[in-house]
Amino acid sequence: MSEIRKHYFLEEYCIIAPQRGFRPSDFSKFRKTDVSIGDYGSDRGCVFCLGSEDKTPPATAVYTDEGVESDESCGVVRDWLVRCFPNRYPVLSPDRFSGDPLARGFGFHEVIVETPIHNHEPSSFSDAEITRLVGAYKDRYEFYMGVSGVEFVSLFKNHGSSAGASIAHSHSQLVALPLIPPRFSLEVDGKECRFCNIIKCEAGSERLILMRDGWVAFAPYFSRYPFEVWIAPIKHFSDLTGLNHVFSFASILRDILSSMREFFGGFSYNYVFFQCDVESYHLHVKVFPRLSVSAGFEENTGICINSVAPEDAAAELRSIILSK
Repeated sequence: MSEIRKHYFLEEYCIIAPQRGFRPSDFSKFRKTDVSIGDYGSDRGCVFCLGSEDKTPPATAVYTDEGVESDESCGVVRDWLVRCFPNRYPVLSPDRFSGDPLARGFGFHEVIVETPIHNHEPSSFSDAEITRLVGAYKDRYEFYMGVSGVEFVSLFKNHGSSAGASIAHSHSQLVALPLIPPRFSLEVDGKECRFCNIIKCEAGSERLILMRDGWVAFAPYFSRYPFEVWIAPIKHFSDLTGLNHVFSFASILRDILSSMREFFGGFSYNYVFFQCDVESYHLHVKVFPRLSVSAGFEENTGICINSVAPEDAAAELRSIILSK
């Protein structure tokens, strides 16, 4: 039977309608293997691969075994492990002209190539690899939040064409904005954190997937998408500047992605950092496997139809993690 569920505190709704879709275990029968969601295709001609550094703009930050460098200070760095550079087709421009920063589209758009290996992505990263990547996220977030005129930094990963990726080689993106998106203002209520109690409640619910080293991962009661997962620190902090133990978060992100990969096989997904420089906000990361497509009803009403109850999704992913 279908159920209409309301967001924890916003005036938003979703419909949990398991009878419209498959049982959770049925999703594993539809494993995709085309280049769009996990096969990666050939590395021939890939502009993000090791050795193709000249095909991208100069790197702003390059992570190697020796530390962090840049192409501008050291020439083109070849022995990189994570490489960051301006997007060749940016949605915003860092050019500083006088006038309204919104009207002139001020901002920054950066690509973070997560690995030099073409057919490799975070769900199969080693401890060192995933820790390095999350460390780079933290560094780049802090850097852009310190730039004059930047009010908000969007940090996200699109993996697979169904999730919006146009290049198969695993990468994330960062967009620095001159404004705080309205949604984040709605999620802040004075000095009180609206997420601390949610996290406490979900940590004791049947939707809990994993709790470890001060972090929880759960399928939220208000799940807009099948197998949507939220990852959050139990201790309150608002953004990546408060992340003191990188591996604690990095490992739980990797393990959630790994459990999804084991369940679905190759799959498209997004993960998105929800954070802002407001003390009462609570950092959390949302992971969205792209298993369904929004259609006319969703566009008309803003209400998503989810064919997998979060309680069932949590049980499937939890069993995979506990079996390892």
